[in-house]
Amino acid sequence: MQSDQTYMARALALAARGCGWASPNPMVGCVIVRHDVILGEGWHERAGGPHAEVNAYRACGEADTSAATVYVTLEPCAHTGRTPPCVDLLLERRPARVVTAMADPNPHVAGGGIERLRAAGIRVDVGILEAEALRLNEVFVKNMRTGLPWVTAKCAMTLDGKIATRSGHSKWITGETARALTHRMRHVHDAILVGSRTVMLDNPSLTTRLPEGNGRHPIRVILDAGDYLTGDRAVFAEDRESPTWVATTEGNAYPFADDTLFLPPGPGGVDMRALLHTLAERGVTSLLIEGGGATLAAAFSAGIVDKACFFCAPKIIGGHEAVTPVEGLGCERMDEAILLQDLRPLTAGEDVLMEAYVRKAAETESER
Repeated sequence: MQSDQTYMARALALAARGCGWASPNPMVGCVIVRHDVILGEGWHERAGGPHAEVNAYRACGEADTSAATVYVTLEPCAHTGRTPPCVDLLLERRPARVVTAMADPNPHVAGGGIERLRAAGIRVDVGILEAEALRLNEVFVKNMRTGLPWVTAKCAMTLDGKIATRSGHSKWITGETARALTHRMRHVHDAILVGSRTVMLDNPSLTTRLPEGNGRHPIRVILDAGDYLTGDRAVFAEDRESPTWVATTEGNAYPFADDTLFLPPGPGGVDMRALLHTLAERGVTSLLIEGGGATLAAAFSAGIVDKACFFCAPKIIGGHEAVTPVEGLGCERMDEAILLQDLRPLTAGEDVLMEAYVRKAAETESER
């Protein structure tokens, strides 16, 4: 007999298929089992589309789902949004048991679905592979608890911590596998942030290119407090595939941008926390910061970074004038260093991706 963990692991794998496409909704997977046989499975494929439970029951066809066990990675919703509550479907189908990995992190609705199911006499077990479910939906969890976007800081550097030579040359530090993973990161984030110096020197398109050819292009946000940008860059091309916004201070004009975000001044040019709140107001749930060094320094200094994803290539550039991934003044003492936790090194071809979470005080709703 298969265990609850086995079926929940399958549900989590299904949920991950909605990565990027489900935003701003959570990724959810569902597996329906009766007598140790999977009758149907599904996941939330796209925001506004059917939820995982609906797709899983549809996949069951004419199979007898009475007395089944429903494994779902997130507490079934009990409120009406763009789709009806999933709890209503479960109450109609009457499974013997519902197993969920985690409760809904939305403080306004958490536990509501579980309570309704239990009140109807359906057994509900919560917490199977909860840590894995929380990690999968870390973006959604932060959105619900703080109202702010999840922030990932990404860079590609050499073994001696350089992102470009002393002349500014940087193509390419990492190999094809690492660069492909970068496009995956763009696909799963709502917006991407770079500084104006990066745009002017490297002229990146900041789009998503996946092998299957259907990646989601993030909103491009360009940080420019010095009126440094010109309209001849790729991010401002007339046939651009996603909007380009410029984050700046009052007094600068960018007629070639899709929108201009006027923000208070701050270290690195603009107030980074104000930028985060402005993006949240515009529906952005996740932000990928790709550099350059001044932009990453401003983000880390402001304490807005949740996760660091640093690619490290087996190369040495050397030189005190070569560009570092995090610029600014830096720390005077080691006890002032930004601390990371849960470090995970992942092989990416010849390179290594180091993922870690920034250790910081928990954000609360009062920070909105």
